[in-house]
Amino acid sequence: MKEINIKYDSKGLVPAVIQNSITLDILMLGYMNKEAYRQTIESGVVTFFSRSKNRLWVKGETSNNKLIVDNMYIDCDKDTILVLATPLGPTCHKGPLTCFDDENITNKTFINKLEGVIDSRIEGEYENSYIKKLYRKGVKEIAKKVTEEAGEAAISAVTKDGRLIEESADLLFHLVVLLKNQGFTFQEVLDELKTRNISQ
Repeated sequence: MKEINIKYDSKGLVPAVIQNSITLDILMLGYMNKEAYRQTIESGVVTFFSRSKNRLWVKGETSNNKLIVDNMYIDCDKDTILVLATPLGPTCHKGPLTCFDDENITNKTFINKLEGVIDSRIEGEYENSYIKKLYRKGVKEIAKKVTEEAGEAAISAVTKDGRLIEESADLLFHLVVLLKNQGFTFQEVLDELKTRNISQ
């Protein structure tokens, strides 16, 4: 994308929409001038022009929750920039993952919540919890459940019994438990997929 194609407004600014390149959540909206755009391209870190501070502003310069650029696009009217980025922490300065309502973000965040529930059941006082009982049985039993649920999902697809969604949910749930048992998170799975450049 060439800078000459961008139509800046009368104040020399253009809105930049920041989107999580993995989850596609809209993280925030900021403004760039020519210098901010150029620095973003050269550094690979999202840089805005702060209207309140009247200077260039690297997102995360104090919190270190920077936005690492993965790709950039310009819209058909050449007056808005879309930045696909990897956030190095919560984007909102108030703590949430995005500057918008976190209730409306994608399933990745739901997986994070699920991981939190799993943690609370394992460490909590719910002795009759299915998660706690399964976790105590160890990796072999957890792995057996993953294999079982994968088989049921595959059979459901082949037989078209109408239970593929339910069986897939069971598989994903038990996979998250297995990852927890092995000290990994679902985010690390997403990160691995990203390294494979599945967009090409």
